[in-house]
Amino acid sequence: MWVFGVLPDSWFLLYLNLFIGLIIIAFGGDPYVYYDWDVSYATVSPLGVKQKVIAIDGNFPGPILEVTTNWNVVVNVKNNLDEPLLLTWNGIQHRRNSWQDGVAGTNCPIPSGWNWTSVFQVKDQIGSFFYFPSLNFQRAVGGYGGIIINNRDVIPVPFAPPDGDITLFISDWYIKSHKDLRKDVENGISLGAPDGILFNGRGPYRYDTTLVPDSIDFLTLNVEPGKTYRLRVHNVGISTSVNFRIQNHNLLLVETEGSYTVQQNYTNMDIHVAQSFSFLVTMDQSATSDYYIVASSRFVNSSAWARAKGVAILHYTNSQGPATGPLPDPPNEYDTFFSMNQARSIRWNVSAGAARPNPQGSFRYGQITVTDFYVILNRPAELIDGRWRTTLNGISHLAPQTPLKLAQQFKIPGVFKLDFPNRLMNRPAKIDTSLINGTYRGFMEIILQNNDTTVQSYHLDGYAFFVVGMDYGVWTDNSRGIYNKWDGVARSTTQVFPGAWTAILVSLDNVGIWNLRAENLDSWYLGQEVYISVVNPEITEKTELPLPDNSIYCGLLSSLQKDQAQRVKFSDAPPTSKATRIIWLASVTIYAVFKL
Repeated sequence: MWVFGVLPDSWFLLYLNLFIGLIIIAFGGDPYVYYDWDVSYATVSPLGVKQKVIAIDGNFPGPILEVTTNWNVVVNVKNNLDEPLLLTWNGIQHRRNSWQDGVAGTNCPIPSGWNWTSVFQVKDQIGSFFYFPSLNFQRAVGGYGGIIINNRDVIPVPFAPPDGDITLFISDWYIKSHKDLRKDVENGISLGAPDGILFNGRGPYRYDTTLVPDSIDFLTLNVEPGKTYRLRVHNVGISTSVNFRIQNHNLLLVETEGSYTVQQNYTNMDIHVAQSFSFLVTMDQSATSDYYIVASSRFVNSSAWARAKGVAILHYTNSQGPATGPLPDPPNEYDTFFSMNQARSIRWNVSAGAARPNPQGSFRYGQITVTDFYVILNRPAELIDGRWRTTLNGISHLAPQTPLKLAQQFKIPGVFKLDFPNRLMNRPAKIDTSLINGTYRGFMEIILQNNDTTVQSYHLDGYAFFVVGMDYGVWTDNSRGIYNKWDGVARSTTQVFPGAWTAILVSLDNVGIWNLRAENLDSWYLGQEVYISVVNPEITEKTELPLPDNSIYCGLLSSLQKDQAQRVKFSDAPPTSKATRIIWLASVTIYAVFKL
């Protein structure tokens, strides 16, 4: 990574930072940060068996992308896999810029052996997010990493600065390759129980000699007594809800997916697929021994899931010995309301000063008139035209060869239709490319109704939505009576329990084509997604960034594709500001002077 003001030679770092800081102040531009990533396979043995994973610059998990509100991010991605690649930025809103979303509906994939430069701004956002590969079941074998967006210095954080900042990735893990897993799903074979659960790409501590083989590399967090650490915890797995807990320690929830929360202590937290949470954890124990950090599977009762426990170690510097004895107990698996009530208890900190959703200029989202209404019902995988598929409102999404966003830009007819139904229609399920036609600057109410037998997570790109209600049973108009109309948390991923519904509200103020998807990878891969098209009808008002100069073309637009040498350069990104160009020139000049 290269950030303006941060260069490899530390002996002139101070001078460069001071000089660049003066330039940024003078010109008022938002800084740029550059990353150059090589995405390739690596061989590791997280569960004691050698297997290929997707690594970035040889690291599994990938590097942390750390920026500050409104910074511009430039990531040059070299695809050294044996198949096409796209990286998506889970929770990053890409204001006015769905060109950078990194999903099949907005971008042509990066072919094997090619590279592509993504340029986006983390406009008006703070918080904890992650990135991952969005195609071909690749997330099952890695390619993910963290995103941290810090507050600007002028915006106070609603808690004291922690003594350390730690990112944890929890992932259900299969020894099968992602290619074999996707073949199973295509053939109607369930993923089944994972072979284990990893913390930061590492297997479990040997808490049980019958379940955990010897010589497994496990994660140890080294901490100092009396200090408080911020733990950013992401469920980057593919299908498993987990319960996260630290033996004898409370978890003070402070943020989730870009929203500061009302601060509450929890002894454990259910974290569903693709969700992210920040906790403050104070090291206030006697350290008579190390402590277990546990992530165990939820909502399963089969003995086949006994191995599905991730166990790491919390080690105080004054610890008197290793962790021993049983793991801390999870919640009662038969208490079906525990997890839902816990989710309902997570509330938005409406008094915190930070970047946050502000629909139609009012934080009182519960008083805004709904303009668009959808009840979106899922179903388990079923045979449609001889293929195993999943559906939303009876439609299994077919990703066209020409991305939807490019087809819209070039006005290509017949690629998609704006006719996604607002309720399940009385007709056979079908495979189609049908989009939601969203009202620009409208206010949409979406009911996610889960007819599957497992917890499903749903994510919306481009937005943070308000989670205003959830309950078991079938949603009716009377269900609005239990909505939280004041401090429902704003986030981008929500769970929907089996046989239950979740209601979300979203202000459609971000022009583009945005993906609403199941984050459970088996459901998503088989078609459980839909795109929302948000178009400003006032063509004289520039509300969307232009098509990037370095766009990759495919499908019906393949003839427009330039060769690799012409296409991939940092300079092919959208034009930078005058301040940024000057900062870059100053950086290079000073670097050259000090190197002489």
